[in-house]
Amino acid sequence: MIPDINPKPPGAQLIKRMSTRTKWLILAPLGLVLFSFGLCVLSEAAHQRRIGQPAQVWVLLGLYSLALINTGLVFFGEALRFRILLDVRRETRRSMRQLLRKVNAKALRKEPVRKGKSDKKTKSPTKTD
Repeated sequence: MIPDINPKPPGAQLIKRMSTRTKWLILAPLGLVLFSFGLCVLSEAAHQRRIGQPAQVWVLLGLYSLALINTGLVFFGEALRFRILLDVRRETRRSMRQLLRKVNAKALRKEPVRKGKSDKKTKSPTKTD
């Protein structure tokens, strides 16, 4: 018998279980580091071209830097998406709490204030026996 294997890789399961805040905290710095490193590699490729290295060297460095820069931008864009999601959720919760406070305050004002310990129902003036 073949055991059931989960089709998702373990990394995908780990990422799915992470909170939005954790994803943002990981992706934002990682994106910035990759972008910055890509710019450094790009400047090295330009330097190699300027000093007369063969085209193969500086073209490959340039392509590598392009891949790093784009990956960094994608990661940082995903981090921004998660941050915006966090902010929207926070504002939604805040507005829901304020709305709930207003509704509760109105409900408290509409309740008649009973004086005394009598819990008997009062007769309706429009009802006749």
